[in-house]
Amino acid sequence: MGNRAPERAEAPAARAIAMPEVSLAALPPEARETLKLIRQGGPFPYAKDGSEFRNREGRLPPKPPGYYREYTVPTPGERDRGARRIVMGAGGEAYYTDDHYRSFKRIRE
Repeated sequence: MGNRAPERAEAPAARAIAMPEVSLAALPPEARETLKLIRQGGPFPYAKDGSEFRNREGRLPPKPPGYYREYTVPTPGERDRGARRIVMGAGGEAYYTDDHYRSFKRIRE
């Protein structure tokens, strides 16, 4: 009651996303090889490698369309692309998921 200042809601884009990290050395060897291919510009084994990742799940920091690109990390024993990916930001940041985008870790090099 009385005159209170309205509470301000923080805009979603302004919120920091708490992100666990993983060191390059702690990644599976296939992820390290995928990062190497990304850095040298390919060639990539999967047609979808390098396609836009739209961050629909909102688990990465909000960025404009086209900012993120996804790459497949091969999974031994899988006959399809599997669940593992590296997502690269246009600013050079790299994220790893081993559960098909349910969670991410920022790769610390």
